[in-house]
Amino acid sequence: MGVIEKVPAKTKAASKAKPRPKKEAVKHDLPLNKILRGDCIAEMRGLPDESIDMIFADPPYNLQLGGDLVRPEGSTVDAVDDDWDKFDTLAAYDKFTTEWMTEARRILKPNGSLWVIGSYHNIFRVGAILQDLGYWILNDIIWRKANPMPNFRGTRFTNAHETLIWASKSEKSKYTFNYRAMKTLNDELQMRSDWVMPICGGQERIKRNGTKAHPTQKPEALLYRVMLATTNKGDVVLDPFFGTGTTGAVAKRLGRDWIGCEREDNYIEVAEERIEAALPLDESALKTMQSPKSQPRVAFGTLVETGYLDAGAVLTDKKRRWKAKVRADGSLSCEGEQASIHKMGATLQEAPSCNGWTFWHYEDEKGLQPIDKLRQTYILATEP
Repeated sequence: MGVIEKVPAKTKAASKAKPRPKKEAVKHDLPLNKILRGDCIAEMRGLPDESIDMIFADPPYNLQLGGDLVRPEGSTVDAVDDDWDKFDTLAAYDKFTTEWMTEARRILKPNGSLWVIGSYHNIFRVGAILQDLGYWILNDIIWRKANPMPNFRGTRFTNAHETLIWASKSEKSKYTFNYRAMKTLNDELQMRSDWVMPICGGQERIKRNGTKAHPTQKPEALLYRVMLATTNKGDVVLDPFFGTGTTGAVAKRLGRDWIGCEREDNYIEVAEERIEAALPLDESALKTMQSPKSQPRVAFGTLVETGYLDAGAVLTDKKRRWKAKVRADGSLSCEGEQASIHKMGATLQEAPSCNGWTFWHYEDEKGLQPIDKLRQTYILATEP
């Protein structure tokens, strides 16, 4: 008989040993601020796992238009008829969508997010595949075009919008959402999920030899809002369908790193020229309004002692019902009472509480301003 060797039992330490954590990709592993020339699926396969903060995708819409679209006066509409937008069957389009979205999910960081834009031709198929792959939909955004192309045939409603899906990598992802920045951008109102913006035109529309360089060039304002809302300075943004480089140009302006995938040489040439000419915003302009949870605490008295608001200055509520004088210690004096900005506002309104930062206002050359504006100015001026 053969000798049976006794396999040593695992030691107690070995049995409790944890698997090695996955090596986190660092920025120097990535082709930052470069266009990867080739098919997006193949190019994404060459990127490290969990290395991208946000992906913005403007994939082919699979329009499959039947024949030319003619205006009433007889001219032909410059529509999408490029080969990159053509698929033999819906099944072929679904397979393509599944493949690029699978790679996108692999390279997204655990708390990363994906944006994908489309029309009624493709967005519902894209959304279903996205959910099947484990993404978690956060919002659908309607981009309502302020100047849509009319329906020249008069056979349907004018198609005046496109849909964006914003999704996190998973249900438990702690994704980035700069709520305060969006509220500030929207004149102190919560940003809604319907965005009214014009389609790309005028000087922004890139042309070569008198014709559009790209048939579906997106306006920079759209990417600006997307990036400002869901990324932070220094984040890495990937666009797998880079086109003429709108994502790269806006990323450069906002201080984000970018990576683009594009296989069409003529688009790459336009994108490189465009991004080279893009000017980054001044450092101070990049500091966006922070969410209340992440704001450093600033006492009202700090604004007084640093000269942002003088002792003796008079504050009023927005409707000018009450006037209160600022005291040297940062309290307010009104109708013979002294209290903090919050307690004074609550007392005067006979309310249980009051946010004094938004209740009390000072006046400058532009009219009444909430004292929170001074607080934000102080925060921006004193941040490292």
